[in-house]
Amino acid sequence: MKEEIAQLAGHSGTAVAEVVYRKQTRPVLLGGAGVMDEIFTR
Repeated sequence: MKEEIAQLAGHSGTAVAEVVYRKQTRPVLLGGAGVMDEIFTR
């Protein structure tokens, strides 16, 4: 996935994507995981 993000953002490598975008996507992924937990524990 990081390769795809780097390519879409126009970066030549994944280093920038790993550092910058990880901070932005981690909360979104954790939020989604929380919602899935709520759905499947009902």
